[in-house]
Amino acid sequence: MKLNMLLIVCLTASVSSAAEPKVNGPARTRIPDAIRNNLTSKLNITYARYGDRTLELDLYRPKDAVKPLPGILCIHGGGWANGNRAGHANLAMALASRGFVAATISYRLSGEAPFPAAIHDCKAAVRWMRANAGEYGIKPDAIGAIGLSAGGHLVALLATSAGVEELEGAGGNASFSSAIQAAVPMGAQTDLQSERTRIVSASDQKGAIWQQFLGGTQAEQPATYRLASPLVHLDADDPPLAFISGEDDDASTHADLFRTAMTRLQISTQLRLIPGAPHPFLGRQEWFDDAVSTATEFFDIHLKGQKK
Repeated sequence: MKLNMLLIVCLTASVSSAAEPKVNGPARTRIPDAIRNNLTSKLNITYARYGDRTLELDLYRPKDAVKPLPGILCIHGGGWANGNRAGHANLAMALASRGFVAATISYRLSGEAPFPAAIHDCKAAVRWMRANAGEYGIKPDAIGAIGLSAGGHLVALLATSAGVEELEGAGGNASFSSAIQAAVPMGAQTDLQSERTRIVSASDQKGAIWQQFLGGTQAEQPATYRLASPLVHLDADDPPLAFISGEDDDASTHADLFRTAMTRLQISTQLRLIPGAPHPFLGRQEWFDDAVSTATEFFDIHLKGQKK
């Protein structure tokens, strides 16, 4: 009997210990209620239509803001094949709390429609934001974008491809410009003609997401990879871009060639490497806060016109 009681006590202690959260572990990202309660949220707004297919966004704005504010699109990642706009909801709320109108958008994933569908959707979202600026208190001439991973690639492509007809799409509000005024690609690929992309796109492990998104490997679809490459479209009319990457992420996300070309074109650019962070860094509070602080300072300068 004593042995049985001892076993019960030990098992109970073990289960209780396993169920308790790790006090000293890394904090998961959360947006405090105090911030949430100071935001006005408009959810499930349709921003684009393709026949019967609609795409939605969730929009956040400070409750106490009276004047129009700069707008920021938040574009989620997921290898162009997975994820949804809720993945960047925390990011949108954090930016909105710092004086922006921030919207996290859905876009057609590669399993539904391959490239260029996703960038068509991103551009449609910019045009919608500009077309509806008066209703939602947005400065139509001060719109930026931010996104991680596949979303970072789309942000970089959005920033560099204004006026590229093949990438504009027919999602609505065609009379409005899809050009943005500042961009923060995070963990982004910017050179889709690189040797690394050639190898990755043909690999058994990671190649599938590239092949689904772009219709094959780089060797099989060179023209498509070229059209999807932000570096190809970069010119002197493009807006400032600030890159953010985890220190432990692949060096290709540092956009070295891209930033060198920007400097040559005299366009403002910068790179922030978050210490100790991997590729998917937004889920950990300290890394999330670092990224938001970096992005906010950049957007304050280039969308609000504030000085350092």
